[in-house]
Amino acid sequence: MLIDILAAAGEAAPQNKFGFMEALEAGGFISYATVIIMGIMSFGSFYILFTKWFEQSKIMRQYNVVRTTFWKAPTLREGAAKLEKNSAWRQLVDDGIAAEDQHAKMTDSLEAHDWMHASLARSEASINARLAQGLPFLATVGATAPFIGLFGTVVGIYRALIAIGIAGSASIDKVAGPVGESLIMTALGLIVAVPAVLAYNYLQSRNKRIAENLTGFSSDVLANINSKGAVKPIVVAAPAKTAAAPAKPAAAPAKP
Repeated sequence: MLIDILAAAGEAAPQNKFGFMEALEAGGFISYATVIIMGIMSFGSFYILFTKWFEQSKIMRQYNVVRTTFWKAPTLREGAAKLEKNSAWRQLVDDGIAAEDQHAKMTDSLEAHDWMHASLARSEASINARLAQGLPFLATVGATAPFIGLFGTVVGIYRALIAIGIAGSASIDKVAGPVGESLIMTALGLIVAVPAVLAYNYLQSRNKRIAENLTGFSSDVLANINSKGAVKPIVVAAPAKTAAAPAKPAAAPAKP
């Protein structure tokens, strides 16, 4: 008896004909193509966000090692051996050492300085360019995803107007499907665009912070090379302050 009641209730329950999949099927090729493009954009945005975040975090961790251990080495070559291979900081030091080895060919000391400065600047620029890879994709997604969703919105409204024209009346059952489809496309455009814009701004701010550290480190390397190892960052090169010696007790007065 209970089974028959539940079966009758299930048969009497209204079927939802205006769900997400129903809207896509009603939209046809354009709706499916829009959703696929949005999915690709969203996947690419999150992939770039996580990969670039891990890359930036690795460089920041390496910078802490540079500040604590690199400048304690007596020479740049020995300090470079302590850095990770294929790291941004190791690249700057290696390029600076290579420029130092080649500057002997310069007949003018000013030309030698400019040569080493330009070499370090090129190395720094290449690192910043590598860090910026993928960010244009985020900017493109953030700028175009709302318009792709708007395209689906326009098509959905156009289909709703056609349904109204054919039916001769704007009944809810004729326009609910196309209008719902258009609203879904608008929402998808915003869902894809907003995270891409936030990720772009976040990664860009971290890149600027890394670029400042690269510039400072490059200047320190150049100063160290030009001074033959005499100049190092103040935080490392400054000698530790020795504790003041305890004052000697005053001499006892002589007895008469």
